[in-house]
Amino acid sequence: MPDDRSSAGPSVPARSSGPTRASAAEESARVQFRRAIVLLVMTLVIPGSAQIAAGNRRVGRIAVRIWAVLLGITLLGLLVLFLSRSTFLSLVLDQRILFLGRWIVTAAAIGWVLLLLDAWRLGMPLRLPQRRRLVVTAVNGVLCFVVAGSLLFAANVLAAQNHLIGTVFASEEVADASDGRYNVLLLGGDSGEGREGMRPDSINVASVDAESGRTVIVSLPRNLQRVPFPEGTVMHEQFPDGFISEDEDEGFYLNGVSTWANDHADLFGDVADPGLLATTQAVEQITGLKISYHASINMQGFAQLIDAVGGVTVDVKQRTPKSGINEKTKGWIEVGEQELNGDEALWYARSRKADNDFARMGRQKCVMNAMLSQLSPQKVLLNVQDIAESSAALLSTDIPASELDLFADLALKARTFPVATVSIVPPAVDTTDPNFDTVRQMVTDAVSAAEGQDEPPSAFESVTAALPQPERSEEEAAADPTLANDTTDLAEAC
Repeated sequence: MPDDRSSAGPSVPARSSGPTRASAAEESARVQFRRAIVLLVMTLVIPGSAQIAAGNRRVGRIAVRIWAVLLGITLLGLLVLFLSRSTFLSLVLDQRILFLGRWIVTAAAIGWVLLLLDAWRLGMPLRLPQRRRLVVTAVNGVLCFVVAGSLLFAANVLAAQNHLIGTVFASEEVADASDGRYNVLLLGGDSGEGREGMRPDSINVASVDAESGRTVIVSLPRNLQRVPFPEGTVMHEQFPDGFISEDEDEGFYLNGVSTWANDHADLFGDVADPGLLATTQAVEQITGLKISYHASINMQGFAQLIDAVGGVTVDVKQRTPKSGINEKTKGWIEVGEQELNGDEALWYARSRKADNDFARMGRQKCVMNAMLSQLSPQKVLLNVQDIAESSAALLSTDIPASELDLFADLALKARTFPVATVSIVPPAVDTTDPNFDTVRQMVTDAVSAAEGQDEPPSAFESVTAALPQPERSEEEAAADPTLANDTTDLAEAC
């Protein structure tokens, strides 16, 4: 009888289920890993979307609505910027908006991080293999750091800006433009050893067109003598023939007006700063320009500001010593394009050991021009905290916060035009015995040329055309820092 087992053919071994289960587990882990990453990305792109998809939908819907409102506000702000830059500036420089924005951004940072942490929980990373669990946790940590860091930095920017405005621009008195121009008196000095208050060693007027932003810088040397004062003022009563001694043998310096007025403050009644008032009145009488506002700049604060923005690049025309007139030279600023830090820029702007006041005035203008052209909005944004701290030490002004949007807009417009300068210096003006009618005509001509009303030679050239000119080489002429004292294009002269 045949054997049934032999006729049944070869036997087939039973198939093991181990590899199939392992593959299924691996595929499940990959799906869960992708799901965890997707939930984090969803939260990054649209906060609350992960909760709507896999968590507490009520929380998710609230978060998405808040995100939509904030996104709408941001887009509206960009639209306002596109349609009206002045309106946008008035909004972003409003202290109430800055205060509210700071806390909104801070709350958004906290809420967004909490949503990311919840999205990480919803991805159930503890069920993942260790390597993928670490990846998901690392991705979540990076996203939390980026989101929180970015928003808290923005909140810090808003807080610093708000503090700066409240500290420096605290005045509430608004001045109108005079003949279509805002004339801002810029006083630079320091309260060094042996000085009471801040004696202005640098005296300039920035005359800015109220519509176009075209700017003329009028510079007055500190050693200008016999300066006049408007009739009816305290200083005119004391010095009816100009700022001179009683026997009229000695003419006092312009920068001494502030000191004299502060030393005789009782003559000015309840005026808060007699020195500033007297200096302003003298400058108005000298130039014929009605001063709208003033800004007093502490030179040590100026150095801090330069450092806060990472330095300033200046084309140095002459080797300049780092020292005062009667001091030992501490070093040199070499010729050529130089990246100056705050201390170096301060020495470059103030040194006169190797030349004179008029060369120093030219260098100061070149530093001012470099700051105007190189201080970009991006650089300001990245250094806003340091800038705010240095500005508080740098600047004292009566420009009110309500006018900041106007001046910010004019400053941006001014960058698109060349800056013109006119300086009350020899040989056009004898600083020991000036002809102030000539001075006022020089200022009028410079302003008219800047406004495009006519195209005369520069004010300085028109006065000095008939004077003998010194012989010098082209190299010597090009290296003359006083060229910046009178030009229709300060950037070109520097």
